[in-house]
Parts: sequence; C-alpha cells; structure tokens
Amino acid sequence: MADFPGSVNTHTSAAAASPQGTITMAVDVSFVRTVPAILMMVETAAGLLVWSLIASIHYTFVPALGWVMFVSVTLWILTIVLFCMLLLGIHHKLSFVPWPLTILVYDGVATVLYITAFITTCVVTGSYYWFGATGHLIGAAIFACIVTGAYGASTFFSYMTWKGNGNGNAAGSTVPV
Repeated sequence: MADFPGSVNTHTSAAAASPQGTITMAVDVSFVRTVPAILMMVETAAGLLVWSLIASIHYTFVPALGWVMFVSVTLWILTIVLFCMLLLGIHHKLSFVPWPLTILVYDGVATVLYITAFITTCVVTGSYYWFGATGHLIGAAIFACIVTGAYGASTFFSYMTWKGNGNGNAAGSTVPV
C-alpha cells in the first residue's frame, strides 16, 4: 500500500475542433449517372404527373382516388428525400443504417403500393365517366404504370446491390460455400 500515490494527475486531450458554422457536404455528381439515380429521377417526374393529374379533377368524390393521391404524394416526397440524401452523401454519415437493405425494402414496398394505385386508377377510369376527367384519369393511370415499372426496376437493382454481386462486398467472399 505504500507505493500507491496519494494523488493522481490526469491530462486529457481534445481533438482539434473544426471552426464553428462550417458544414462540409459534397455533391456526388457520379451518382446522378447511375441507373438507380436515373430511375429515381423517372419515379419523381412521373410520380409528380400522377398526383398532379389526379389533383386536377374533383377526386374527393371518389374515395379510391384519395388512396392514389396518398400513395403518389407520399412516395414522391420520400423519393425526393432519399435522392437528396444519396446525392449529398448523407447516407455515409449515417453508417448505422443498413442502406442497401433499407433501400431494397423501400423500393419493394413502393412497388407494391404503386401497383395498388395503378389498379385503382384503372378501375376508377373504367367504372366512372366524368365529362372532362377521363383524360386526366387515363393519363394518371399511364404514368402510374410507368412509376410502377421504375420502382420495380429499382427494386431489382437494390436487390442486386444488397446481395453484393461482385460490387466490393467483402462479406460475400469470406463465407465458405
């Protein structure tokens, strides 16, 4: 007990602090040239056309069109947010989120939801005849079909990314076959 000192001096060091008010964010221009990014841009543009065509008629008289509006507007906003996160590299800062799986689940759910929106729009178009609104509903159905196909293709590419397929996924090469 005699060799234990009566007092202990501790020194701490702090990492160099970055100047306040600076946020480093880089735009990943190479992301825009990828197939998933192009599909997201198609989803955004065609999704905008779906909900704007539905919104241009009196859709509140048919509750089924409320579902189409909910699906198209919600997925339009979420796709824009996801696109911005991927474009700005925010997903690299949130490394605790399994991004390949998250994007795969998002695209799969969006595909299923847009299939229901497409079918709903087609049924409403065929069941109801409104003077002046039929063209809008047909256009919305066509663009909903395009968005459904784009989300389906995004689901495929998300699945390929999630599985690895030689894209630098080290986990796939360390598992014995």
